[in-house]
Amino acid sequence: MSKDRDVTITLGHEQVRISGRYETASILNDFLIALWFLVGSVFFLYPELKEAGAWLFVVGSFQFLVRPSIRLARRLHLRRLPESGWES
Repeated sequence: MSKDRDVTITLGHEQVRISGRYETASILNDFLIALWFLVGSVFFLYPELKEAGAWLFVVGSFQFLVRPSIRLARRLHLRRLPESGWES
């Protein structure tokens, strides 16, 4: 018979707030990536819009570089907090 155990994790208010902001930025970035690729794909169906579609793919691809940059910025921001003990 297994017992259920409660796990308590204590995070500072500042850590939670900072993580929330970066999470929101990451979600927004992912949404925009999907939007650029979707619109770019539709543009490729019309010969007169193919160049614009290609540029949307370039923008979306650039935003794939932004994704790990957001994660790295979050990590560095949290490490700068005094005695945060936050590792993720």
